[in-house]
Amino acid sequence: MTADIQHYMRPGTLQLAALPPLSLYVHLPWCLKKCPYCDFNSHEIAPPKTPAASAPQGGAFGLGRPGAEWNPSAMPEARYIDALVADLEGALPLVWGRQVHSIFIGGGTPSLFSPQAIERLLSAVRARLQLVPDCEITLEANPGTFEKDRFKAFRSAGVTRLSVGVQSFNDAHLRALGRVHDSRQAIAAVEEAAASFDTFNLDLMYALPGQTLEQLEADVTQAMSLMPPHLSIYHLTIEPNTYFAKFPPVTPADDMAYAMLDRITEMTAATGMERYEVSAYAKPGHRCWHNFNYWQFGDYLGIGAGAHGKISFPHRVVRQVRYREPKLYMENALRGQAIAQDEEVARAELPFEFMLNALRLKDGFLLQDYVARTGLPLSTIEPALQQAQAKGLIERDLLHVKPTERGFDFLSDLQSLFLT
Repeated sequence: MTADIQHYMRPGTLQLAALPPLSLYVHLPWCLKKCPYCDFNSHEIAPPKTPAASAPQGGAFGLGRPGAEWNPSAMPEARYIDALVADLEGALPLVWGRQVHSIFIGGGTPSLFSPQAIERLLSAVRARLQLVPDCEITLEANPGTFEKDRFKAFRSAGVTRLSVGVQSFNDAHLRALGRVHDSRQAIAAVEEAAASFDTFNLDLMYALPGQTLEQLEADVTQAMSLMPPHLSIYHLTIEPNTYFAKFPPVTPADDMAYAMLDRITEMTAATGMERYEVSAYAKPGHRCWHNFNYWQFGDYLGIGAGAHGKISFPHRVVRQVRYREPKLYMENALRGQAIAQDEEVARAELPFEFMLNALRLKDGFLLQDYVARTGLPLSTIEPALQQAQAKGLIERDLLHVKPTERGFDFLSDLQSLFLT
């Protein structure tokens, strides 16, 4: 499939008065090791060809260890960047003239790519897209790929924000999650991120196999001592088609998980962080703009293996998916055929799609934004809003809707009211 702009601009049933802000998502699909809980499109690279292959659990892939190397041919870095650039070229007609407010480089483990490759990628993006002057550029990083000055090199390459996937500071829990780093490496990586970046995110998980409330408190205490300006903390969920789905671990009961979340909110608030989204806490001025755009039902062009995108046009909203398998993606992208699926979001599905995102925000959304982002009248959600209000799940006035504390706690119940 190629980008035929006339096809997308033809008359349709929606009326979008203006297009929402646009972001760019770039997927780098390789990891050192597939985590047992992960359902993202990630692919293990071949192990090192040196004795480092027998490194104990918790070691990195050789970064920073004398004499330890890995096999760079296992990850076709240059060819993959070529494919990303070709993919972006093919998509340009769909976003021509629109400013890009944020870039998020996710994975996989993007920090496996060299700073030189990231610089080449960002230079190619800048040459083809109009970035706003303060464009937020985030790179996901794994402590297991950390070496001194590596993060500083990513900063020099043009990255403005790092998201460090720590998950836990407890070595037993890190082993249970299949992570390739230990707590010592996690602390060193976060300290390096703080030294290299004006803002960064620390990523944790809770309700881990065998985790107690005290262990959760120890994780959050350690995280807060590193003074991150932003914290993302996710409940471990067992996703289909993962190792944990086949061999489920014993995780804390729901009551304990709720108690953990309450404790997280208390402990973060004590350090001046505000919970602004279901899983996100930030100090003033440090919210993640890229994710905030997702939650406000903004647009995002997704490039890379398996990347998803959402692009709005005056009369329709379109979702795209790139080829998932890296080799197949590279072959097709280099031929100008990166898109595997391209479909218009049905008018009847838009209310739920919008609410699935907007109701994750503690402050909710403006009613005028629902009309602007979906192209639909407010009458399409009024019955569900009345139901939600009657159940005590939302507060509303003439301009604004936001989840109550109860609505936040039972978010999936609230969102499901908008399913057709």
